[in-house]
Amino acid sequence: MGTAAVAAIILRKERRAVEAFARGGATSPAAAQSLEALGIPDGLAVQRLRDHAVLREGAPGLYFVDLEVWHAVRRARRRILLVLAIVVLAAALALGGLGPWHR
Repeated sequence: MGTAAVAAIILRKERRAVEAFARGGATSPAAAQSLEALGIPDGLAVQRLRDHAVLREGAPGLYFVDLEVWHAVRRARRRILLVLAIVVLAAALALGGLGPWHR
């Protein structure tokens, strides 16, 4: 399995975890829930969400999703992808590799 496929799987698992917390109403410290109660495995996706402070611990073993942080993380990822696409396009143009008119 390629790197892009693995990244896509992790991102999908992150999104599903955030959706599960939102559906379960765990969006504040007072409404925090356990991963088990929401049916979410404690894996790489959850660890990444914790690292980005998207999932926060409201009490020991109980977590809630910070939706503002989640939206900020998603915006930052989109900006990174946009910049990467621009760099790739600029490199292709600089190398003359776009279209038959550059022969």
